[in-house]
Amino acid sequence: MYRLFLGDISRLCQRALPSVLASQAPNGKRRDAWLAGRALLCHAVSPLPEIHYGDQGKPGFDDSQALWFNLSHSGDSIALLVSDEGPVGCDIEALRPRPEWPRLANATFTQGEHAVIEQQAEEHRLNTFWRIWTRKEAMVKQRGGSAWQIVSFDSTAPLHLHLSDLQHDGLSLAVCTPTAFEVDPLEIERVS
Repeated sequence: MYRLFLGDISRLCQRALPSVLASQAPNGKRRDAWLAGRALLCHAVSPLPEIHYGDQGKPGFDDSQALWFNLSHSGDSIALLVSDEGPVGCDIEALRPRPEWPRLANATFTQGEHAVIEQQAEEHRLNTFWRIWTRKEAMVKQRGGSAWQIVSFDSTAPLHLHLSDLQHDGLSLAVCTPTAFEVDPLEIERVS
């Protein structure tokens, strides 16, 4: 079972959280996204088990829970993927101009990923960049890796993993799962 949630950080960060959880929130610019992520988790999983952090900082539940999750945010949007089938990764990016995208793609994309971009008409290449970028990030996050490892992942050959993506309402969203799961906009639960 997979469940995908989407919300707005500006709304979710205002939700009341259990005091022990709220007291763990970082200060600074990451605070609202952290609070929104915990609000989404409280909405999706009740009661919320204790959260532990992996070697690279990926949050998760302890091994006694047969439940995995991953969070991602961009701009005011935040996504949560929950699974009882194994570790998952998700990435969300606001579709926005990024003039330096070809340079970034040259530094991080594989030959297969470059071929996917080259097959697109010029006006679709930026959105294709975002689709590949979110797929690669979802793969890294599924493995609990760091962003610097993105160059070693190939979204055209996920090796025993399943990738699905969607571009909708100005967002590019990708998930990486251990078993087949297709992102369907009608099955995304909007939380406000």
